[in-house]
Parts: sequence; C-alpha cells; structure tokens
Amino acid sequence: MDLRNFFAELKRRNVYRVAAGYAVVGWLAIQVAATVVPVLHLPSVITSAVVFVAVLGFPVALVLAWAFELTSEGIRRTGEIGPNEAVPRRTGRKVAALIVTAAVVATGLFAWQLFRKNATSSGDKSIAVLPFQNLSDDNQNAYFADGVHDEILTTLAKVADLKVISRTSVMQYRENTSRKLPEIAQALQVAHVLEGSVQRVGNRVRVTAQLIDARTDAHLWAERYDRDLADVFAIQTEIAQKITQQLRAVLSPTEHAALQTKPTADLAAYDLFLRAKEIERAGRSTRESLTQQIALLDKAVAQDPAFVAALCLLARGHLELFWSNYDHTPARLELGKMALDRAARLQPDAGEVYLTRGIFHYWGARDYSRALQELAIARRALPNNADIVYFSGAIARRQGRWEESTRFLEAAVALDPRNATTLIELATTNYVALRRYDDAARVCDGVLAWKRDFASEMARARVDRLAGGDTRRMETVLAGPAAKALSPEQFAVSRLDLAFLQRDYQAAELAFAATKAADFPGAGYVTPREWYAALIAQGLGDREKAQAAFLAARERAAANVAKRPDDGKALMILAEIDARLERKEDALRQGQRAIELLPVSEDALDGLRILSRFAGVVARAGDASRALETLENVVAQPSGPHYGELMLDERWDPLRKEPRFEKLLLSLAPK
Repeated sequence: MDLRNFFAELKRRNVYRVAAGYAVVGWLAIQVAATVVPVLHLPSVITSAVVFVAVLGFPVALVLAWAFELTSEGIRRTGEIGPNEAVPRRTGRKVAALIVTAAVVATGLFAWQLFRKNATSSGDKSIAVLPFQNLSDDNQNAYFADGVHDEILTTLAKVADLKVISRTSVMQYRENTSRKLPEIAQALQVAHVLEGSVQRVGNRVRVTAQLIDARTDAHLWAERYDRDLADVFAIQTEIAQKITQQLRAVLSPTEHAALQTKPTADLAAYDLFLRAKEIERAGRSTRESLTQQIALLDKAVAQDPAFVAALCLLARGHLELFWSNYDHTPARLELGKMALDRAARLQPDAGEVYLTRGIFHYWGARDYSRALQELAIARRALPNNADIVYFSGAIARRQGRWEESTRFLEAAVALDPRNATTLIELATTNYVALRRYDDAARVCDGVLAWKRDFASEMARARVDRLAGGDTRRMETVLAGPAAKALSPEQFAVSRLDLAFLQRDYQAAELAFAATKAADFPGAGYVTPREWYAALIAQGLGDREKAQAAFLAARERAAANVAKRPDDGKALMILAEIDARLERKEDALRQGQRAIELLPVSEDALDGLRILSRFAGVVARAGDASRALETLENVVAQPSGPHYGELMLDERWDPLRKEPRFEKLLLSLAPK
C-alpha cells in the first residue's frame, strides 16, 4: 500500500480520532485515580494499575478502530466497506463528543489537583507535636504522658508527606505552661502544632488532643478519649490518623500500615520501655545512665520477647557503651549484636532495625560504607528521623567528605532545630574543621539566644580559642553563672584545661587538687591522672617529681594498652608519655603503630587527630624536620590543628623556634 494511501485510510477509518479520544479518556482515568486513591487512603498500587491498563489498552483500541466501525446498522468490519465508499460518520461524531467531554473533565480534575497541591504545600504539612501535659494526680506518671506524646510523634514521623519536628526540639517546651504557639511555630519552622494532655487513673486513661494552625491560631480539630489503659495504643493511632487527614497527607500502603502498628501488646513491657526512654530523655549518656537503661530494657524484652522497639533501643545502649569507651570490649559489642539480631528476625524490614544496624556497622566495626547503606534504607521508612541524617553526616565526616557531612548535619538541624547538641557539633566540629569560623560563631550565638548553659557558652568560647587563640571568653564563662551549675569535679576539670592553655601552673595545681578522677577521658582517649600531675610539676620546675609522675602514668597507660592492644588512641597516650621520658625509640614505634591501626584513609577525623599527636611525639623525640613535615600535611586537611591550638598547646613547644613552624602559624593566623 502506498504510504499516502495508508495515512488516508487511517483517517477514513477514524483511527486518528479514536487515538485522540483514547488518550484523553486514559488521562481522565489516571487523574481520577490520582485524586480518589490518596483521599480514600487506598493502596497506591491502584493508581499504578490504572496507568498500566491505560497504556496496555492503547494499541488494542487502535486495532479495533482499524478493524470495526459503529454504524446505524450496528458494528461492521471496516474491510466490508469499499475503499471508495464513505465510512458512516456516526463513529467520528461520537468520538469527537467523547474527546471534548473527557478533556473538559480531565482538565478540571487536573486544575483541582494543582489547586489542592498549592493550597497544601509541603510547608503546610509541617507539624510540631508538643509534649503532652501530665494531669495525673501522681507526678510519677509524667513518664507515661511523655510516652503517649512520643508514640504519636514517632508514628507521624514515618509519613514522608509530612515534616515532623524531632523530639529533642519539642521537648524544650515541656515545662512551658504559657506556650505562645505562633512563636513556637516560628522557632521550629512549622505551620501546625499539636497539643494534648494525659491523665492516668488506675486502669483508665484520658487523652485530649487539639490540632492548631499556628499561623492563624485556629483550632482545626480536637478530641477527648476516655478509655481503658489497654486502649492507649488505639488512641495514639486514632490521633495520628486524624492528623494525617487534617493535613491532607498522602500515605503509601506501608505508611498506612505503620499507623496501625502497636509497639507491643504487653502494657507491663511498655511501662518498662517508657521508663528506659525517660532516662534517655534526661540528658547526656553516662556509664551509669546507660547501665540503668539497659537493665530496664532487659526486663521489657523478657516480658515481651517480640518487642522490637525495645530490642533496638537495647542494642543501641550496648553499642553506645562500646563506642564511648565505657566498656570497649568484644563482650559488650556481642550483647548489642544479639539484641539487634533478635529484632531483625522479628521485623527484618522495620526502619528501626535498619537504623540500629547502621549504628552497629558504624560504632561496632567502623564499616562506613555498609553503615551508610543501612541508613539509606532506614531513611525511606523513617523520613523524619533526625538521627538517621545525623549519623549519615557523622560517617561522611570520617570518610573525609566534609562538605557532604555538613549538608547532612544542616538537614538534621532542619528536622531538629532546637537540638543544641547537633547545632554545637555542626558549629564546633564541621564549620570549624572547614575553617568557617564566622558560621560557627553565628550558630553558637543562635543557640545561646535560647539556651544559655555551660556547654553552649563553652562551645562559643571554643570557636574564639581555635580561631584566634583567644581564651578571654573561656575565662568569662568559668567566672559566670553558668559554671555554678557544674559539680565541683566538672568545674575543676574545666578550670584545669584553662590553666594549661594559659601556662598558669599554680592555678593548674589548685584545680588539679580539687579533682578526684583517676583518669581523664575525652574524645576516646583515656589519660592517666598522673600525666597531669607530671605536667604541673614540670611547669613548676620540679623535675624529680615530674619524672616520678611520668613513670607512674606510663605504668597505667601500658596496662591500658595491654588490655586493648589494637586501640590506636591508647597507644598514642603511651607514646606521648614515652616521649617525655626520652624513650624515643619506644615512643616512635608506638606512635607509628597507632597510625597504622587507625590511618587517615580509614578515619579522616580520629585518624587525622592521631597523626597530629604523632607529630608532637616526633617533635619531643628531637626530629623537628619530620615533625614539621607531618604537621604541615595535617594542617592542610579539614579538621587539622587550628591557629589557637598551635599557639597555645605546650605540645608544640619544641618547634616554636623553627622558622617553618612560625610560617605555618602565620598562615593560620586570623586575617
């Protein structure tokens, strides 16, 4: 058939009109599915099926249009109509009418979807779930109110179409009885706020909740639930469902199922779990707090062996004891792995399991690539979980990807804008490492605007000290009201640090006498008490006393290395002591071994710091040229020593008269 005749035949048989009509009707069907499915919270696979059928039916419609015609005599084969015979126009007219009608309806639906999308933007789907008030007569039930609040927040945070502010930030408003919601919403960058209260009396519980548009202070929804205590999970689910409906959040089938999931059916196990989380909420993790938390979680999982959330939190407790060097032993790591494996067997696809496994690979094995893979999967299930983003940033930092790490931490701050710990780490670790001192100061000042405690003030002082060698702000903090909240031991240690920076060995002696600690842990290094005694004696000119103290420090450091021979940080402490004792060969050998155990290629943060300390060991051993070569290499990398460190730390005293050191110091000086 001639090509021109073929196209003419297509037109004669109304194939073009059928194709256009089918396209419009198919588009209409897809628009209907895309509109109705999320509104009715139906499985998203329905929309996919409609698209699949529409695409599959297109060639079928064209074949039928070619082969048949709808006439006044009924359906006839088009082949029965001669080529010179006009095809009846009934089909064409019907197709044209169908195209116009379907196009109008589809366009209307499409416009409505655009309006709905604009009316409910991502900013409109943002919410802060404020801590629920405890109205129980027994104040001991405060942990239960926190638990109800936390479960609602955690459930909502699993919905990717919502922006849900993390727990740490909203807990800042726990004791605020006169909440100004517009101010809170502005501080947390959200459009909506959920408030509520919990009253527990015996086996009954009353929960109230109200959703407020903080921009207009309008109440969008409120409800009160009076139920048996056993129904508390159903209450939490109902509240979460109401919020997603009010905010017009689009839920996937997985997210819809997550709203229905109960953490446990055992109220006794749940009670123990909430008490463990209350310890976690109380503040900084210590050996004692982690041990208490683990004891409660052991009881919870004994009560309900299928309690996945408790098993994951239990695993994290063991892993934190291991990572923090409170109990850096294979036995502790194995306990964490056992709890994780139990959780994984019960719910292998749970986001909490992937998150915990990511932490295990990070803290337990320093397997950063595997950890990031697990965290990426976890983030799909827990899109609003700031911990996942934070850990991703912490790992990228150790891989030497500092810019990417910084973006991760900035994203974590967006989800958790009032988390002082993350903000300070972003400022004093990442921004400072990249020598963005002005940004670091800005973030610290922002924290101080709403949280003026000792840690925040010292973080700001740290920026001044590292950037310019300025210790005046540190002096002011230690003399100010924030320092009064410290224990005598904490204050003495901080005062000791300042005295060493200022080379005020008499003040150091006074501060040291006020401390009782046998060891001084910090950043994974465990420094024997005798080390500081030796430095003070040396600074005061008592060489004999200093020598005796260095020998005592060496004995304890060597014992620590014997227990942990593969710990590069422990070896570096021993190397530094040996350098002071003029055991040069031992010091260099141990320092080199420490570098091999944790090279910069495997850890751009701790590895670089070990390499920096090794430069100090080499300097003490008398090889200034090698020390300077190492130091120049370290300074050129992010997180290398800063101007203030080189200027103030006595570690670099052997190099101060070297022209290369003076040049290096000048290159880092504030401009």
